[in-house]
Amino acid sequence: MLRFFILFLLCASLFGAEVERYRWINGETYLVFLEKNNLPTKELYYNLDTEDQRLTEELLTGINYQVAKSAKGEIEQILLPLNDELQIHIYKEEDKYKFEAIPIIATTETETFSVIMQQSPIGDIVRETGSKKLAQIFATSFKNSLNFKTGIKPGDTLVMIYEQKYRLGKPFSIPSLKAAMVEVSGKKNFIYLNDDEKYYDEKGSQAEEFLLGRPIAGARMTSPFTKKRFHPVLKKWKAHLGIDYGARPGTPVFAAGDGFINYAANAGSYGNLIRISHTDGFETRYAHLKSFKNGVRKGKNVKKGEVIAYVGTTGRSTGPHLHFELRKKGVAINPLNVVQVATVNLQGKQKAAFDRLAKNYNEKIESHLNNKPEYQKPRKTRAKCYFYNETPPPEEEEAENS
Repeated sequence: MLRFFILFLLCASLFGAEVERYRWINGETYLVFLEKNNLPTKELYYNLDTEDQRLTEELLTGINYQVAKSAKGEIEQILLPLNDELQIHIYKEEDKYKFEAIPIIATTETETFSVIMQQSPIGDIVRETGSKKLAQIFATSFKNSLNFKTGIKPGDTLVMIYEQKYRLGKPFSIPSLKAAMVEVSGKKNFIYLNDDEKYYDEKGSQAEEFLLGRPIAGARMTSPFTKKRFHPVLKKWKAHLGIDYGARPGTPVFAAGDGFINYAANAGSYGNLIRISHTDGFETRYAHLKSFKNGVRKGKNVKKGEVIAYVGTTGRSTGPHLHFELRKKGVAINPLNVVQVATVNLQGKQKAAFDRLAKNYNEKIESHLNNKPEYQKPRKTRAKCYFYNETPPPEEEEAENS
């Protein structure tokens, strides 16, 4: 709490200081950024310890960052988000610039919207909300139980209840779907995020896959799983017991399923490698990584979809890509053959608790359908704003959501 209080004082001292928003340029490094802004590289990079230097390598193309300047145009503070939880804070104190990594302070809002479908759930969600992220989480959550191509018709109703984080008054990070209802030919289909962070249908049956189809977003498959492939480096035929996904260096890599990390280090031809152990003897492997996410290490538990590393070209590699493997009791399996665990049906006290949660969401969904409130798209913020020109959230809320 002391850290947040100090940060608040620093920001409060800049009340009226102009803050400009920017997007991180493709290919720009942290050192180039410092030099371009006439900031001291010695204090803000070379004097940092190894872990903090590594953090600066995690800055990704396209992130939105903020620069606060004094009335004279001098940089006073910079906030550079690294991921959903952590950001680099550069600030001026007694005419010297200092560096620290701090949690991102965000508020979380529960929001609801509904739409009568005209073409498809994905297209209609984007049309109504302008959010591709909302369309993405809807498709991911319902993909095992609904046929989007033939099952849903124009005139069917869709309702979503979700949580959205806001940072400096602007939507931030991927929204979290809490509950949803899709009407198909008059029949209502529900899905709920239970307290165990897994999705269930209205009967209390688990409704999600064991593994992600692919542990990287928007990447192209450059080499499939095969028992024989002509190796581009070794120049000989060799089994390729995984799938290669070509992507830009620094692209986030996600854990394909819940599990714990049994290896996170360099592994020769694999380069930087992470191995994750899952239930029923399954193991996933992620190779040629540029770096690991801060805090990722052997023995750490991870959740499906959690960022664990970033694409690179370490080890025996001809270019930046992710080599992804799936094994069962040591035997390689084609990751494209979707692996599912047996359906989990809640029982006893767990089922009773789930029924209460589902009832609460159902009431909210019915209320929303009855009242039909108009969806309010997030307002567009100006490129320039001011730190704390609005009432800051209570300290308890900051601590909970930061």
